[in-house]
Amino acid sequence: MRRFREWLIFVIMQYQQSFIIRSIFVLLIWFCVVCFFPTSACAYQDTLGKIKNSGIITWGFDAEGGAPYVFRDSAHPTKHIGFEVELAESIARELGVKAHCFQNAWDSLLLSLQRDDFDIALNGIEITPEREQSVLFTRPYYVYTEQIVVRASDNRINHLEDLHGKKVGTLYNTEAKRLLEEMGDVAISVYSGQVEPFKDLSINRIDAVLVDLPIAAYYAMPNPQLRMVGSPVGEGYYGIALRKEDIALAEELNKVIEKLLRTGELKKIYRRWGLWNSSQEKLFLHEGLLQKYTESLPSASEKAPLAATKFLSTLLKGALVTISISLLSMMLAVVLGLILAIMRCYGKGWLQKISAVYIEIYRGTPLLIQLYILYYGLPDIGISLSAFAAAILGLGMNYAAYEAEIYRAGILAIPKGQTEAALSLGMSRCLILRQIILPQALRITVPSTTKDFLALFKDSSLVSVIAITELTKSYGILASTSMDFFKLGIITALLYFGMSYPLALYARKLEKRLRTHDKNL
Repeated sequence: MRRFREWLIFVIMQYQQSFIIRSIFVLLIWFCVVCFFPTSACAYQDTLGKIKNSGIITWGFDAEGGAPYVFRDSAHPTKHIGFEVELAESIARELGVKAHCFQNAWDSLLLSLQRDDFDIALNGIEITPEREQSVLFTRPYYVYTEQIVVRASDNRINHLEDLHGKKVGTLYNTEAKRLLEEMGDVAISVYSGQVEPFKDLSINRIDAVLVDLPIAAYYAMPNPQLRMVGSPVGEGYYGIALRKEDIALAEELNKVIEKLLRTGELKKIYRRWGLWNSSQEKLFLHEGLLQKYTESLPSASEKAPLAATKFLSTLLKGALVTISISLLSMMLAVVLGLILAIMRCYGKGWLQKISAVYIEIYRGTPLLIQLYILYYGLPDIGISLSAFAAAILGLGMNYAAYEAEIYRAGILAIPKGQTEAALSLGMSRCLILRQIILPQALRITVPSTTKDFLALFKDSSLVSVIAITELTKSYGILASTSMDFFKLGIITALLYFGMSYPLALYARKLEKRLRTHDKNL
């Protein structure tokens, strides 16, 4: 009986081992299939056929971009409205299907399209030579121009040339930004959202805003503090983006857009949103509309030097901004954190409560919300900070809460007997804290403090939400412009590593030196 039990246990163990091995093998095969075979290969080769069969066309957009493209209805927050929403619904109706929306960050919209997350991308996407290298565009559905917006009381700016030497806000990866860059001496503030530049303009943080006319008309015309000046400048076209292989779908969408234009449906949609103007008449002449783009597409050899020289210099400028913000923010965090720790350990009752409340609030709320409140919220109560100052204050005050707890732990780690002995020698509490407690406590907290600095270094990327173009933001702008997310991503990652690794080495060296010092005591 004993031998039988041993044999049975042996069989069960062998079965379990083989089952685990088989399971691991199956998981590896599944992982390889998911990672190395595109979804479209496993499902549908023909996107148009898939749409017809499923009865649904999925279109990607970013509602955070705002009006009048796609945005939330304030009366019904669950509903999306905008002229592109109506356009997408009209296209779906002509195709005999339903339109389903897919929310996606704007800067990765085309990347997600290529990943087959949705069928089409429709969100004020400008047709440019760089984008045509990566995706397929339909015929244009809107002709846009650039419009200057200034404060109603400002008479200095009336034409594009008047923007020389001024601080101008615009959206990243747009024709407006390219126009300002070509002018050379314009201080450009780049924003992710459409509301923020107009808010900064109204409170004198910038001198003017240059954006696409639909955006300017929607946000400036109803605002008595702002006005549009000068004639619209520049000209470009919005198109629906598709994957390169979706030629059949592109041809079908071209027919639908043509029909909506000829029947007047497109004109009705644009008039409802105040977007129809004389420029839209060019949509009827679509045959040669994109000829100037297709004639001068940059070759691969022409694009390589651009990525190696111009893009690298832009990334290096972003890296310098990241270093500046990180160093200044950490200095603030260290000083303020030490003050908070001393207040909590040695302060009177009300000081201890203030310190505890500060620490819990800052540790219990997202850093992103804190940055928004500092930069966009404080002007509502009469306090206006520059973007750079708000970035330093936001990061520094947030990390001060964490540093305070680190320093408090270091202070409490010092035996009370040292304080009692010093008091018996007639030393004051202030002198004890300065000469005995803090030197030992700070030595204990060095490893944790350096780790926090590395974390702050990477969290500095969040300041891009308040118009700071640091390293991560620079990468996002360049990658969405060139559609080269991989190579630029590797360069950006190497820059971050090159900036943070020396600090990590220094931290290890310092820790080793402190351990040696403690052993010699």
